[in-house]
Amino acid sequence: MDRRKFIGMGAVGSGMLLTSKLGVPAWAAGQSAPGDIVETSAGRIRGLSQNGVLAFRGIHYGAPTGGSARFMPPAKPQPWTGVRDAFELGFKCPQVAGGLIPEVAALGGTEPMGEDCLVLNVWTPSTGQARKRPVMVWLHGGGYAFSSSGYPIYDGANLARKHDVVLVGLNHRLNVFGFLYLAEIGGEKYAHSSNVGILDIVAALEWVRDNIGAFGGDPGNVTIFGQSGGAGKVSTLMAMPSAKGLFHRAVMESRPNDKGLPRGEASKSAEEYLGRLGLKPNQIDEAQKLPMEQLVKAMGARGTPESSSLKLEPAIDGQSLPWGMFDPKATELSANVPLLTGSVETEVTFFPNALLDPIDDAALHQKVKQALAKANDAQVDQLIAAYRTGRPGIANTDLYLIVASDATFRAAVFAEAERKAAIGKAPIYMYYFTWHSPVRDGKLRAFHTIELPFVFDNLEAGKPSTGSGEDRQALSDRMSGAWAAFARSGNPNQAGLPRWPAFTNQVRATMIFNNECKVVNDPNGDERKILRSFLASA
Repeated sequence: MDRRKFIGMGAVGSGMLLTSKLGVPAWAAGQSAPGDIVETSAGRIRGLSQNGVLAFRGIHYGAPTGGSARFMPPAKPQPWTGVRDAFELGFKCPQVAGGLIPEVAALGGTEPMGEDCLVLNVWTPSTGQARKRPVMVWLHGGGYAFSSSGYPIYDGANLARKHDVVLVGLNHRLNVFGFLYLAEIGGEKYAHSSNVGILDIVAALEWVRDNIGAFGGDPGNVTIFGQSGGAGKVSTLMAMPSAKGLFHRAVMESRPNDKGLPRGEASKSAEEYLGRLGLKPNQIDEAQKLPMEQLVKAMGARGTPESSSLKLEPAIDGQSLPWGMFDPKATELSANVPLLTGSVETEVTFFPNALLDPIDDAALHQKVKQALAKANDAQVDQLIAAYRTGRPGIANTDLYLIVASDATFRAAVFAEAERKAAIGKAPIYMYYFTWHSPVRDGKLRAFHTIELPFVFDNLEAGKPSTGSGEDRQALSDRMSGAWAAFARSGNPNQAGLPRWPAFTNQVRATMIFNNECKVVNDPNGDERKILRSFLASA
C-alpha cells in the first residue's frame, strides 16, 4: 500500500447553518444571539453567543487567492471599517467531491467553494485579555486535496465550554490551488510558488499570535492538532522555519508525513497538470486566468488513475521546507515541542473498497502477502502466526485489516515517534484507539477518522460514524479531556484516565482507548517487530 495515497478527513456544525439555509438567522430562531465585538488586526468583528460559548466564523486571516494571487504566497486581508458579523462559515478551497464511504460522507460540511478561502473560526468561553486560555488550532484531514474545517464534528463549542480552551479551525488552499509546485518551472515570478497551502497555515498561525489574546486565548500556548492529512500538515509545520515559535505543542492523529516530496517529482507533476490545461510551463499566467471550475475538473475524479498520478503535497523546496520532517531523523527545529500521536486499529476500513466480510485461510494468506508487497510465503505465515498468538481467537478478516493498518498508518506513527524520542528533548505520548463502531453491523470496526467525534466531544454530529450507544460519552470525556490537558500543559494526564507515562523507545508506554482505557507497554510488540523486519527488507 502507498501511504502517500491515503487520505483522511473528519468532520462540526451548528444549528445556525441549517437555519440560515431557510433564510432565517440562527439567533432569530432562538438558537443563538449576537455576541461580543472583538478588535482584530484587520478590523472589528461580532460573534454569536451560543449556549455559553462565543463563536466567530468566517474570519479572514488572508486575502482572496484568485486571479493574479493564484499559486502565490498568501497576503494579509484588506482592513475594513465598521463591524463585520462573523456568523457564517467562509468558503472552503475548491476541490473534487465524492470518493467517501457513506458513514463519513454524511459528516460533511455545507460551505460553498471559492478561492476566497483563507478563513478561520474561533470558539471561546469569553473574550478579552482577563484570561489566557490554551489555544487549540485544528488542521483538517482530507490529505492535501479536500475537506474543510466546517464539518459539523469539528465544531469547537464543546471543547471550549467543557475544558476552558480557545478552539481555532481554519481553511487553507488544497490540491492544485495549494500544492502545485511552480518554483522551478515558473521563472522569477513564481520563485516562491511552493507549498503555498502550508504557508497559508503559517499565516493563520501568525493571525493567532497577533489576535487570539482578544478572544481570551494565550498566544504563548498554542497547540496544533490534526488527523490524517491534518497530521501530515502538523509534521510539515514542525520542520518549517517560518512556523517556528508559532506553536508550542503538537498532536498528530493517524497519518504523519515524514519525507516530503522531492523537487523533481513536484515539478514533473506540475508540468503534467499544466498539460491537462493545454498549457506549457511558460504559460502559468494563463492558468491564473482560467475559471476555478476548469482547474478542478482537470484534477480528475478522486481515486481515479488520473487523480492519483498528480503529486500534490508539501515539497522539499529548500526554501519554505528546507529538509525532510522526520526522515532519516526527526527535525531538530521542533525538538522541544511535546508530541501526542497515535492511530486507530483498522484504519483501512475507511476506504470504499475495503475488505469487510469473512475470508478463509487461503484468502487471508493472499491478502496479507499483498499488503506486505515483497514478503515470501514463509514470512506471511510467520506474521499470521504472530498475530494469532497475540490476539487469540481473532477472525481472519480482522487479522488482515489490522496487518494492513499496521503496515501503513501505524508503522508511520511509530517511525516518527521513535525518531523524536531519540532526540530526547520533549515528551511524546502514544495512544491506540481500538473502540469499534456499531454502524454497518460493526463491519467498519475502528476505521480511519472514527476518533474525531470523541476528541471534539461532538457525538451527536458524529452519529453516522459512531452510532448512538450510551457507551460513547464516557470515552469522549476521557479523550477530549486528555487532548485539552495536553494543550494546557504538554501532558495529557487527567482525571478519569489511568496514569499515562511518556513514550520512550525502551518502554513504549501506550494508552489504549476503548470502553476500558488502560496503559500497555509495547502493545502487540512481537507483531510489530516481525512486521518491521519484513517492511525493512521490502
